[in-house]
Amino acid sequence: MTLLSRRTLLAASGAALTAPLAMPALGQGNWPNRPIQLIVPWGAGGGTDATARIVGSLLERDLGQPVNVVNRTGGSGVVGHSAIATAAPDGYTIGMITVEITMMHWQGLTQLNPESYTPLALMNSDPPGVQVATNSPYADIKALADAIKARPAGTFKASGTGQGGIWHLALVGWLQAMGLKGDHVRWVPSNGAAPAMQELAAGGVDIVTCSVPEARAMIDAGRAKSLAIMAPERNPMFAQVPTLNETLGINYSVGAWRGIAAPKGLPAPVAQRLGTALKAAYDNPQFKEFMTSRGFGTVWQDAAGFASFMAEGDRAMGDAMRGAGLARG
Repeated sequence: MTLLSRRTLLAASGAALTAPLAMPALGQGNWPNRPIQLIVPWGAGGGTDATARIVGSLLERDLGQPVNVVNRTGGSGVVGHSAIATAAPDGYTIGMITVEITMMHWQGLTQLNPESYTPLALMNSDPPGVQVATNSPYADIKALADAIKARPAGTFKASGTGQGGIWHLALVGWLQAMGLKGDHVRWVPSNGAAPAMQELAAGGVDIVTCSVPEARAMIDAGRAKSLAIMAPERNPMFAQVPTLNETLGINYSVGAWRGIAAPKGLPAPVAQRLGTALKAAYDNPQFKEFMTSRGFGTVWQDAAGFASFMAEGDRAMGDAMRGAGLARG
């Protein structure tokens, strides 16, 4: 055997010996060994994007790999949620799914639903407030509720988001909880809470249902006031705003939420490692300070709790959409 042949044989033998070490099986201690993609179904600069970026930065420190936030927008959230669900279940693509995953399939926009994912953690929930203009004759939520009940259907107009969006369904659920039909208050679609609050201040609508943080600028400017929130307890950042249960005896709560999920079929060791890292991020004072400074609510549910939370929310959204005549099929 020539010297060149020996060298070739030794090189080949060395490659054969080292190859298994270079590519161990997924979930056997080598994950992650490359950057992770964190998909956001909504645009850059919004609340979901901001929340995803703080979570991603904290995950980077824990996992030792870059976590790149990628905005995949379109289709009222369908595009981004689909990108998360259809990615390879290898732990290198995760995403921030939102309340819309419990809504879109009822509207016939997609077949995706909460069971299309491996849930990892719920980290945020923002209940809607009931906002009126500062010069509104209704000083509290009871006065407003009494007036709505006393007037014919369609007398009051409300806004806060597009037709069938989370804040529309929040209004529908509240009306149903008061024994009224879901369309008793006429909904005026808007491109989000900000333009709806402008319309409220201008007198174009009577009510805006959206999260209090979204209404905060107009409230601070003295052009609007929040009468109640649809939550089990008050938001410490807006402690002066009572709950529906306190004021009307209606134990109704709903809200926009954000959680982290992966494609269905994620290996258990990777899911467990991500769950641990997400809990560490949630407990980090930097996360708490970031969320509190923006008035965003923080709530923790592990994978199992998040799955139950979404299942319950999915049923509630189905009921609300059927009540509003928005369910398809």
